[in-house]
Amino acid sequence: MKTVCLYFQVHQPWRLKKYRFFNMGKDHNYLDDLANRSIMQKVARQCYLPMNALLLKLIQENKGKFRCSFSITGIAVEQFKAYAPEVLDSFKALAATGCVEFLAETYSHSLAALASKEDFAQQVKLHAAMIKKEFGVKPTAFRNTELIYSDEIGAMVSELGFKTMLAEGARHILGWKSPNYIYANAIDQKMRLLLRNYKLSDDIAFRFSNQGWDEYPLTADKYVSWLTAEDTPGEVINLFMDYETFGEHQGIETGIFDFMKALPKVALGSGQLEFATVSEAAKKYQPVSVLHCPHVMSWADEERDVTAWLGNELQNEAFSKLYGLKEKIAKLKSADFDYVWNFMQTSDHFYYMATKWLSDGDVHSYFNPYDSAYDAFINYMNVLSDFQIEVEKALEAKSKRKSKKA
Repeated sequence: MKTVCLYFQVHQPWRLKKYRFFNMGKDHNYLDDLANRSIMQKVARQCYLPMNALLLKLIQENKGKFRCSFSITGIAVEQFKAYAPEVLDSFKALAATGCVEFLAETYSHSLAALASKEDFAQQVKLHAAMIKKEFGVKPTAFRNTELIYSDEIGAMVSELGFKTMLAEGARHILGWKSPNYIYANAIDQKMRLLLRNYKLSDDIAFRFSNQGWDEYPLTADKYVSWLTAEDTPGEVINLFMDYETFGEHQGIETGIFDFMKALPKVALGSGQLEFATVSEAAKKYQPVSVLHCPHVMSWADEERDVTAWLGNELQNEAFSKLYGLKEKIAKLKSADFDYVWNFMQTSDHFYYMATKWLSDGDVHSYFNPYDSAYDAFINYMNVLSDFQIEVEKALEAKSKRKSKKA
């Protein structure tokens, strides 16, 4: 019996409006409210609402034998509340079944793990508190932004009290080993790692509607035959993907919902597969070995590294300028400044500045509202510069108030 571990990432960034140099000092509302509202409502209609309803039905029909896991960013939950509260209600209905696990991650889908241990810990605690408040559960498993992982990051996550973490089953890290087993972190071997089977995950997430693919069309029967095949060895098959795969990246006309509707019955009917949440899978199996990952990896692009966000001078300049404000923001202790600080950390802003093309160019352009990496950089830096001026002003005012009291 093999265990299938289905995990979905739910995230929408707060998108910045076109913010010109001349706006600086005058306009401190940085968000594109129209785009944020329309995109959230479109994705809710096409993906979140129909897919949540389908998953709820599958859990009920299979009497709890169908199970899955989610991580939902704090930024996405803020948008549910603002523009599509019924989506949050539908996730709460899934949580109430006891068959869906909610993982912790960084609140704002940030790259904090690469910048600051303290800020990373703060983001994770903020997110865990949000999950407890909204869904009534304290998360015990962790998923870092874009599956960004290294030995050191895994150890940091363990220090925060998590027992299980997700990572990419990257070929350059695994070598001849299979991703279909539980592994242990190299620094803290109590930390268990579930590694994404990227081939089987991407068959659904990327190749499903590709009519040029030699396995097109993909049916539940065909897919289950791959999962149960002798040449798919292992104990746990980790299928990790963006939740927006369903209905958004792969439209309803591709048959993606019909595929998902059929999958649990065919899988469970095989007598060789069961479903489990991330934590259930990690508890069931012992680690087969330690995973050594001294350098940072992710689930993005061919290289499976972090060059999608920090691969050029534009990205690195924006990133260092942003995190240069960290201590000043902490001194202010202001909810308004914290709010802007959080959404400015979202990794999507840096992704828009990528200059990678070739095989990864289509993926980058699909998610990018800007005409060029340079446009994305200028817009972000204009907003960040204005924010920095406001931070300095607020600190000065705070200092004056203190000296008056003294």
